[in-house]
Amino acid sequence: MVTPSQISRRRFLINSAIATGSMITTNLLSTRGLAQNSAPGIITSDKMRPQIPYGVASGDITADRAVIWSRCDRPARMILEYDLDYSFRNPQRIIGPAALETSDYTARINLTNLPPNRDIFYRVIFQDLAYTNTYSQEVIGKLRTPPVLKGDLFFAWSGDTAGQGWGINPDWGGMRIYETIRQLNPHFFIHSGDTIYADSPIQAEVRLDDGRIWKNITTEAKSKVAETITEFRGNFIYNLMDENVRRFNAEIPQLVQWDDHETRNNWYPGQMLFEDDRYQVKSVSLLAARAKQAFLEYTPIRIDNEDPERIYRSFNYGTSLDIFMLDQRSYRGPNTPNRQPRMSEETAFLGKEQIRWLKLKLQRSKATWKVIASDMPLGLIVRDGKTDFENLANGDGAALGRELEFADLLRFIKQKNIKNVVWLTADVHYAAAHYYDPNKAQFTDFNPFWEFVAGPMNAGNFGPNKLDNTFGPQVKFQSITPNQKANLPPSDGFQFFGTVKIDGKTELMTVALYNLEGKLLYSVDLVAQV
Repeated sequence: MVTPSQISRRRFLINSAIATGSMITTNLLSTRGLAQNSAPGIITSDKMRPQIPYGVASGDITADRAVIWSRCDRPARMILEYDLDYSFRNPQRIIGPAALETSDYTARINLTNLPPNRDIFYRVIFQDLAYTNTYSQEVIGKLRTPPVLKGDLFFAWSGDTAGQGWGINPDWGGMRIYETIRQLNPHFFIHSGDTIYADSPIQAEVRLDDGRIWKNITTEAKSKVAETITEFRGNFIYNLMDENVRRFNAEIPQLVQWDDHETRNNWYPGQMLFEDDRYQVKSVSLLAARAKQAFLEYTPIRIDNEDPERIYRSFNYGTSLDIFMLDQRSYRGPNTPNRQPRMSEETAFLGKEQIRWLKLKLQRSKATWKVIASDMPLGLIVRDGKTDFENLANGDGAALGRELEFADLLRFIKQKNIKNVVWLTADVHYAAAHYYDPNKAQFTDFNPFWEFVAGPMNAGNFGPNKLDNTFGPQVKFQSITPNQKANLPPSDGFQFFGTVKIDGKTELMTVALYNLEGKLLYSVDLVAQV
């Protein structure tokens, strides 16, 4: 175990705050004007204070903005203080929104006008709205704003948390990959979807093939498939019960997107579940609406005032990097054999509006690197039953069905001479590096590009998936062999994440793939085209 003498005071303070859930005492509260009133009728017991059971998180970070998220256990007002100094010598205070029943007591504050390329330390306190002289203890977090011009950038990505019944096993150390990533101290983390598995109940014990027992923490919300808003919220709460996740959230800002398991495996708008007896609610559109509400409540995402349910968005990190976060779930057509010869509402994957937005953003981007965060790989076949396809890939041959939308996007990128586009994704539960080569493709009107796949983070392993040759993907690396046994517990080590480093001077991009323990599996240097 690392001792305080082995790490910096800054790291020690942060780790101490997260481990204890607080660094504040009643005396400190008193000096800050937040002391509990001891007059008759006012609650004075620490146990009766508002509680912050699931810590803090930050997200949607840019050079001058960030979102700070937390949750209380009762109606309370969120109060935030932040400073450039970990000792909070000159903090700025923001009186935030009330956390009420309508948001399941979650709340967020949008920080603006932050200095670029600096560490920001923050602490969250909740004021009890029923006993307004009563305050919670504080929980501390930190983030780092990226440079406004050139500067070194380092971030990580992965996906797929608590899937296939593999939950929080305290005997094994919980969701350990979060701690592995945290120790690398990336500037931010992209969660590429399947942030929860609302369709995957978790049992107390799972007997493994060799006789071992995998033990899970269990909750009522995770005992069945999620249908009510309370059950969807309970899936997010379940992940936050893990101390690795809470510690990670307090130190690493996140850019979060969703995929299918936030609602149900392979879902699409308008789908009906007449043949799935697990569900009393048969409308997937209703399930998805509840799932999206819980997703927006429990992730540190910036809510768009003009379109509060919009998940796709973009972020700039100086002259070196723009990131485009996609939503490949909300606007798609139904899963079909996917062989339509012309584009239509049925073949939609991103949908017309999102495609239009992405083209405009790519064309206007002045950053050297354009990273597209996709919740599904592009050229890997993902089936939905025997005849239908979940992904856009539909088998070898010319572009058809959903592939037509992607072909149009690739053609646009080539025609507009948009350079240095890299795709990052998860979903398939193994790690891979793919190079898309028009010289080996059926559709050839595009410039070559890289796609990198990571995950899962705490779920069963699968793959490798079959490649579709329409866009000429070539496997440069994959972490799973064709004969690898599937759906093993996280303790067997088949959990993966990736990192991206951009040199601030040369703008060389280094993409690396790692396993659960942080062992480097694959790395490639990408030189920016000018």
